[in-house]
Amino acid sequence: MAEQERTLAEARKNWEEKRVAPALKRGGERRDRFATTSGIEIKRVYDPEDLNGFDFLSDLGFPGEYPFTRGVQPTMYRGRLWTMRQYAGFGDAEESNRRYRYLFANGQTGLSVAFDLPTQMGRDPDHPLARGEVGRVGVSIASLADMETLLAELPLDKISTSMTINATASTLLALYLAVAEKRGVPWSKINGTIQNDVLKEYIARGTYIYPPRGSMRIITDIFEFASKEVPNWNTISISGYHIREAGSTAAQELAFTLADGIAYVEAAVKAGLKVDDFASRLSFFFNVHNNFFEEIAKYRAARRMWARIMKERFGAKDERSMMMRFHAQTAGSTLTAQQVENNVVRVTLQALAAVLGGAQSLHTNSRDEALALPTENSVLLALRTQQVIAHESEVTDTIDPLGGSYYVETLTAELEKKANEYLNTIDDLGGAVAAIERGFQQREIHNAAFIYQREIETKARIIVGVNEFTTGDAPPGEILKVNPAIEEKQRARIERVRAERSQPAAAAALERVERCAREGGNLMPPIIDAVRSYATLGEIADAMRRVFGEYHPSNEV
Repeated sequence: MAEQERTLAEARKNWEEKRVAPALKRGGERRDRFATTSGIEIKRVYDPEDLNGFDFLSDLGFPGEYPFTRGVQPTMYRGRLWTMRQYAGFGDAEESNRRYRYLFANGQTGLSVAFDLPTQMGRDPDHPLARGEVGRVGVSIASLADMETLLAELPLDKISTSMTINATASTLLALYLAVAEKRGVPWSKINGTIQNDVLKEYIARGTYIYPPRGSMRIITDIFEFASKEVPNWNTISISGYHIREAGSTAAQELAFTLADGIAYVEAAVKAGLKVDDFASRLSFFFNVHNNFFEEIAKYRAARRMWARIMKERFGAKDERSMMMRFHAQTAGSTLTAQQVENNVVRVTLQALAAVLGGAQSLHTNSRDEALALPTENSVLLALRTQQVIAHESEVTDTIDPLGGSYYVETLTAELEKKANEYLNTIDDLGGAVAAIERGFQQREIHNAAFIYQREIETKARIIVGVNEFTTGDAPPGEILKVNPAIEEKQRARIERVRAERSQPAAAAALERVERCAREGGNLMPPIIDAVRSYATLGEIADAMRRVFGEYHPSNEV
């Protein structure tokens, strides 16, 4: 071994002196410094010396075994491909239902629901703060009647449904369960995910309602309820996606997401739940950005870090509690309004990185999303992108094909190191919630976003069609436009729901929600009773507002 190392060192020195030095003298390199978004310096070339101390079994291992660096399933895509989701929802329930049935007819294998801002913020469509936003960035869902229409003709016992909803996740889950119940589908037969990750809303996105500690109470109640009543439902999708969209680096996305995950597990344990009773239903949601190898390394590091956190920090015994299962979505923030066809290329590379990184499900953004919600043709092309990768590229034939790469393994370890440094800082601040309250994560993301934007403006970072290779072409004429009449239609619909329901039953159910929030007990049963009585989403949110209050961020961030 020593002789081999000496030979390698001599060969490297010889290469640098006889090959690299003359090449640099003739013309130099394109940049003075090459680095990832996380500031990890990229060497000219990697060799076995970069993996000094690397242990195959403890750092890499085999797929489906701890620490799951290479994937959570022993056969990965050789056994089953990832779930292909297209995030969709706009207008009212009828419009969105038509889009869902169109996507399923063209090969989509999972439903992914986008909700409008009033739904996300716990406001009914006739609330003054909802004006101008109903159905704009997602579907408007305000009552059981809306959810019944949204899910019409969709086989709830055969599909997997992901709902991107956070502050009102308890109500949307209750609505979904009530529809299944009315159709005679046992809750044990349905599966899907609610995002339900409110901590990242305070960090990066802003669709929160209640203060962090009230939100944590609702989330742990969902954990407890679903672990007993809806065993195949993923009760949270701990999201780094929006953290990255806000401008974070890959290392920050990784660290802040895991810090939120730690906070949720700690809250559940403090509430009396046993780790192995709920941890297997935790899932994650990551961004896929442009730095191809950094993104692949990020997913590998995430699995290894989470496995060790669950085993060493929380004492998990069940291997399923240590598995990080995650959904990935290509980066909306990388899409450009200029030369929109270039977005197809960006999305393809990002999707390939997600697959090589071992995602369990994937959404590919559409080429025109920098301009508007995507058209049907654009959504279909985005879905076909996944299908071509899955069925024509052959990259799924072996598991973790980049495993053992000098570069990828080094980058995986470097990302893990940087993320752990952030986790140590967050622990010193008192955990994720305390760090959020002090504005730590927010400041770090703001600084990273500033640096990234400055690089674009100075052309240190080239964005094709934006700051280089521009042609002045006009945007495409065909974009999706949400009919403004939908807002009035939804206002009339919610008024009709209120008029036709049993007022005493709805009032009594809402009073039980408020009393439970104030006095204790699991909130899910009274929320389910409330949606059964056709109490509206806004009314249920208001019942909890009266107890928990509303969150107003500090100006110190």
